[in-house]
Amino acid sequence: MKIDWVALGSVFGVSLVATVALVGLFTVGIVGLTKQEAAQQAGGSGLLARSGAYACFALCAAAVSYGIYLIVA
Repeated sequence: MKIDWVALGSVFGVSLVATVALVGLFTVGIVGLTKQEAAQQAGGSGLLARSGAYACFALCAAAVSYGIYLIVA
């Protein structure tokens, strides 16, 4: 049995980058919702923060859906 170390390293690297990016994007969405609540308490609308948070969550859902598509297909 021969292990293709280059391919294994490539898969590991892509998986690591994708995981960090997805977690970071979700974290930005959570921070956006927090900023929206703080803006509402200060008397503002917080519309930009909420829109940005929803966009981050939508991108996370799209990335997860694409990953599931790649596994199933």
